[in-house]
Amino acid sequence: MKHFLFCLCLVGSLLHVWAQCTFPTSEFLLKGDYMIGGLFDIHHDSTTVHHNKPVAAICSSKHFVLSSYRRFQLMRFSVEEINNSSQLLPNVSLGYEIFDHCSDVQNFPGILKLISFNDFIQPWGESDDILSKLIAVVGTYTSTETRTVAPLFMMNLIPMVSYGAASSIFSRKQNFPSFLRTVQPNEDVIEVIVKIVQYFAWSWVAFLNVDDDYGNDGLTLFIKNIEDTEICLAYTKGLNHNTDYSSIFRQIESHRIHIIIVFAPEWTAEALIKSAIEQNVTNKVWIAGDAWSLNKRLPSEKGIKNIGTILGVAEQVVLIPGFNDFIHASKNQSCCESAGKLMFCNQACNCSWISAKDVIDADPSFNFPVYAAVYAIAHALHNALQCGSGTCNGNIRVYPHMVLAELKKSNFTLLNRSFEFNENGDPKYGSYSIVYWNHHGHAEEVGTYGFQPSSFHFYINSSKIQWHTNDKVPTSLCSEECKVGYAKNHDGIHKCCFMCELCPNGTYVNITEDPYNCLPCKDTEWSEPGSTSCSLRVVEYVPFTDSGAILIMVGAWVFVGLTLATSVVFAINYNTPVVRSAGGPMCFLILGCLTLCTISVFFFFDKPTMSFCVLRFLPFLLFYTVCLACFVVRSFQIVCIFKIAAKFPKLYIWWMKYHGQWLVITVTFVTQAILLLINYFNHPPYPYNDTFWYPDKIILGCDISFSATSTSVVLLVTLCSLCFIFSYMGKDLPKNYNEAKAITFCLFLLTLTWIVYSTVFMLYRGKYIPILSALAILFSVYSFLLSYFLPKCYIIIFQSYKNTQQYFQGLIQNYTKTISQ
Repeated sequence: MKHFLFCLCLVGSLLHVWAQCTFPTSEFLLKGDYMIGGLFDIHHDSTTVHHNKPVAAICSSKHFVLSSYRRFQLMRFSVEEINNSSQLLPNVSLGYEIFDHCSDVQNFPGILKLISFNDFIQPWGESDDILSKLIAVVGTYTSTETRTVAPLFMMNLIPMVSYGAASSIFSRKQNFPSFLRTVQPNEDVIEVIVKIVQYFAWSWVAFLNVDDDYGNDGLTLFIKNIEDTEICLAYTKGLNHNTDYSSIFRQIESHRIHIIIVFAPEWTAEALIKSAIEQNVTNKVWIAGDAWSLNKRLPSEKGIKNIGTILGVAEQVVLIPGFNDFIHASKNQSCCESAGKLMFCNQACNCSWISAKDVIDADPSFNFPVYAAVYAIAHALHNALQCGSGTCNGNIRVYPHMVLAELKKSNFTLLNRSFEFNENGDPKYGSYSIVYWNHHGHAEEVGTYGFQPSSFHFYINSSKIQWHTNDKVPTSLCSEECKVGYAKNHDGIHKCCFMCELCPNGTYVNITEDPYNCLPCKDTEWSEPGSTSCSLRVVEYVPFTDSGAILIMVGAWVFVGLTLATSVVFAINYNTPVVRSAGGPMCFLILGCLTLCTISVFFFFDKPTMSFCVLRFLPFLLFYTVCLACFVVRSFQIVCIFKIAAKFPKLYIWWMKYHGQWLVITVTFVTQAILLLINYFNHPPYPYNDTFWYPDKIILGCDISFSATSTSVVLLVTLCSLCFIFSYMGKDLPKNYNEAKAITFCLFLLTLTWIVYSTVFMLYRGKYIPILSALAILFSVYSFLLSYFLPKCYIIIFQSYKNTQQYFQGLIQNYTKTISQ
């Protein structure tokens, strides 16, 4: 009897154990009216092994990912919460079939299981009955996994709502027509990272990304986003399980990079950071992407504080009510997780050792996207079934494409958050937290970045960040910023690497508009070397009210008065020998032309105009030519009378008969007039702003072309030369008839005046050049008046005894005797 009772107890115990293993349902499978697929990489296979034949991955033997297990539990919780709701899908139960998708390319059995019907797949000619089993899929997590399996769901328009695949390629609806996601695309994450880098004025950064679709897409977007910024990508490297981290850190150190952006999933980031700790990498700022910014294991790693400061971009953590209670309840239940019990469990999950606390404290990244994905599918099914007032239309047969159509129109509120999809299947609204890994090992929120369809807001409270550089914001520059007034000159292929060059005078640098070029100032502006702006030039010219101008104009009017007085004296004493010997009627022509020459003086003052520029030298050149012609003729006549008449009587007769002196004067005047007309017509003088000689001034002047006056000046020089020749020939003539000496002295003063003028003009260029030119003209006319005419006026007025016929005849007789001896 005792043995019988013992056997009975033993059998009862075995039956109890068998019952416990048989009846509880699997965590991976829940039956319901409509099925949702789930793909979660509870384990992750990071190795790349090439097989000679197709091999399915055994996920339970791979690396366990606690954060993914938490997301897996969150899907189960979401379905249970919906099934317990009386508002959403009333009297309709949701079921799920979840697979541990641990490999990018070796998990197709689970995918095929989802799209099969009674373990049968018919690629062509499927009936609606076969396609009605699965209404949507939640997952997968990574972009590479999604890109691998998505086509299998796309061909039958089975909605695939991903909670983690952020690559921008999935926004292409022509390739992924039934793909939607509840996570923000990479473009938004990269935008936040760029904003952080710009906020702290970091320009020299490294970008380390996982070498897959997710990481390479992030790198492409980062390069695109920094094109029009001051940020330079100094170094980039794709990471995989074979990466030589020591080589990467040597390269980063050699390039003097202090900012490292790590765009990778948590398992890749963990390997990188642990390697940085082992190799004693210090004094860096690490910017984490949203895939690992809330990692729970790394902050507790020994030596994590030595590597520098860690910032990150993370989706805002949303507290999901009831989830913690669900985890505690779930872990208290017995679950068939033995690989040998696959007849009861559709997956082998070696996760019984995970406690409820472990799950609750795991990385909460992408939890709300999982929650939102399940609810989006449920709302879409709710609308497809025309649910309302506590019931759903049981006569409607729902197919995946109907759920897809309703998903695209999603507009619901979940935990006080509005949720919609845009035309690309991406969420319309969202926000990011900017986190800092503090010294307590927690990811502390220090800023936010929220974006709406038409606006965004960005905020960082940098006072919460305890930098590794004694609380000073670290710098990361290829080249130190240039001093004020220096422009950047590119040194190499990177715009952040440059040499500093001082901007010369007449240029400036505007670091806000173009820090790489010295911009020239306008013609009306000037600048000193190393300027950041230009100053207006001082405009200078000689006005009529200038004291120098007034003195010159008074001198000109005095000259006019003296010439008039001389003309009166000569007119009164017209028939006297002195006036006759001076030239007679030719004296009045000379005095008149000298007076007309002074007209030029009045046009050297005030602001130059075209007419002023023309009249500055034209009257002087024209009428002074007549004066010189008269003196040439007069010199020639003196020599001719006393020397040539005796030797060449016929020439003297011809000269007297045809009034050769007036003919020469007329031809000379007409020639000069023609030359001036031609030259001034081809090269007219024009007002000119001289900005060359003085950097801070504009000298208003006239640009008189050398070719416009060269031939006229040559004619004047020729006349002067002839005067000198004839004057030298008559140097021994009688004193009272020796006008050649007076003419020679006049020409000497004229030559000296213009030599002085030319010398000063070459040495000095300023506002008083017009006064110098006017003085030269005034001296030129005064030289003839004072040296030639006033001595004769003195004889006429004060030495009248010398102005008699007898006195002159006596001089001639004495000269004749001297020649005959």
